[in-house]
Amino acid sequence: MPAPKIKICGLTTPAAVDAALAARADYIGLVSFPRSPRHLAPADAATLAARAKGRAKVVGLFVDPADALLAELVAAAKLDVIQLHGEEDPARVAAVRAAFGIPVWKALPVATRADVTRAQAFNGAADLVLFDAKAPKGAAMPGGLGLVFDWTLLAAHKGPLPWGLAGGLSPANVAEAVRATKAPLVDVSSGVESAPGVKDEALIRAFCEAARAA
Repeated sequence: MPAPKIKICGLTTPAAVDAALAARADYIGLVSFPRSPRHLAPADAATLAARAKGRAKVVGLFVDPADALLAELVAAAKLDVIQLHGEEDPARVAAVRAAFGIPVWKALPVATRADVTRAQAFNGAADLVLFDAKAPKGAAMPGGLGLVFDWTLLAAHKGPLPWGLAGGLSPANVAEAVRATKAPLVDVSSGVESAPGVKDEALIRAFCEAARAA
């Protein structure tokens, strides 16, 4: 099995971007969601994206965004991918994909097998589904909370869409997660932080090494 692609999400500083690039991450994630400690203003997102251009794909993460916000960030940061992390349904995902002409990933919260099956509804709408741990009721954010879901729910997943694994991954468990799920892509945010929103360069390096060694 080939090594999984790696996305380091929620980067907020040039040093964190440089650490992800040095560790050969395939994707860097920039968050546009004011309630997140990883939120970036468009100008800051543009600065970080420019640093990564040509070395890693730039993913913009949004939660139920208006088209105007998407347009601003796509233009400012020259995004390679839009990641939707809210309540967007297949029709909304398809509309975003048609409007902006770049790949769209849809994050799906998982707690039961039915949540995994739900990915089928996005076939033809999203370019990739990202299985993430379901946030507790009343949580301020839909992701980036360091929660893990039951990976055995993905053991038999054979959906038509490309997919990735998120939710509570860290240098300590990513190899196990890859072996258990055969995930073709792994996505980490809080698992490589020393504090909420503060990326740790050593943890980024360790995560990438562990993912590739699985």
